[in-house]
Amino acid sequence: MMHTQLGLKENWKQFTLLIIVNAFVGGMVGLERSILPEIAQQEFGMVVKTAILSFIVVFGITKAITNYYTGALANRVGRKNLLVIGWLFALPIPWLLIYAENWNWVILANVLLGINQGLTWSSTVVMKIDLVGERNRGLAMGLNESAGYLAVGGVAFLTSWIASDYGLRPFPFYLGIGFSILGLIMSLVLIKDTKHHVAKETISSTVRKLKNVFTETTWLDKNLGSISQAGLVNNLNDGMIWGLFPILLVSKNYTLNEVGLIVGTYPIVWGFGQLITGKMADHLPKKNMLFWGMLTQGIAIVLMVFAANFYQFMVLAVFLGIGTAMVYPTFLAGIADFTHPMQRAKSIGVFRLWRDLGYAIGAILTGVIADILNINTSIMVIGILTFLSAIIIKIRMTDSP
Repeated sequence: MMHTQLGLKENWKQFTLLIIVNAFVGGMVGLERSILPEIAQQEFGMVVKTAILSFIVVFGITKAITNYYTGALANRVGRKNLLVIGWLFALPIPWLLIYAENWNWVILANVLLGINQGLTWSSTVVMKIDLVGERNRGLAMGLNESAGYLAVGGVAFLTSWIASDYGLRPFPFYLGIGFSILGLIMSLVLIKDTKHHVAKETISSTVRKLKNVFTETTWLDKNLGSISQAGLVNNLNDGMIWGLFPILLVSKNYTLNEVGLIVGTYPIVWGFGQLITGKMADHLPKKNMLFWGMLTQGIAIVLMVFAANFYQFMVLAVFLGIGTAMVYPTFLAGIADFTHPMQRAKSIGVFRLWRDLGYAIGAILTGVIADILNINTSIMVIGILTFLSAIIIKIRMTDSP
């Protein structure tokens, strides 16, 4: 620990390796992003929206629970060990999707994907925060989430392009075989644990310790609770975009290439945007970043109901990406700011538990509303909930560490 230094410049080699690993993590989600709802309808004859969105429900619940235990076990088991274990769970996923004979295979693949994402993404987040120290947390999270979501968007577009030329299966999922093998090898061979960086920061930290990490991160602490509810709503609307948006676009007779372009634009803007918004979160009040980001998302989602052509959908996808880019690195930088270094991993785990339960809640809620009423009503409800989340941040958050 004597030679351990905190800072982005001081740890740029490990930081860069973690960014590359996280790009592979995002790529695993991007495999499904634009084509899985189409597979459900074309190959398995599924028409009920709640059934189609079942893969997002199991993904969200599994990832949420895994996030919590990754945070709780990070200090005991080690960040690197959890990262490696996460990649072992990734290895069967593309094979299950390639050879799926019924929808249960897809459900199993998404259980494994949830575990993989919970272990790997949570580990890379915490390790980057450990490396950079207090000064550049927002920038660190911007770079981390940018890499992950650029990969999500890029792979979503790439799989739709491959599927339009070569079919929905198996070729798009070959990408996942490469991601999982490369991610595992890099994590085993090149990544180092960050426990010494945590110990060094603990010595100088003046942040109070939480009496109960779970309850205070969930709601009791005004800042942590505001961030957690916004995280849940953010992923609630992302689950809707993931599951219903491609179905909506196909119903409007857009080609698979056009669907991939619109669906992929949102996470690509989200990804690139975080290169800017992450650094902004180090200098601007986090309360303002979160309020305006959630408000922008809510407006973009509501306007999707009224979009009439391809270009309007593209513009709204861009604005949705901008709003999400404003909040995503700010969530994690805020949680890190308001918690003690020794409790940081656990608090991030609790936040990510609630945030990723948003996937499951969003998929169930939007699927039920779409089946009972219609897709447009479902989208409108999610937009209004996102707007209300922004109001909660405006009223409740104090933004004082």
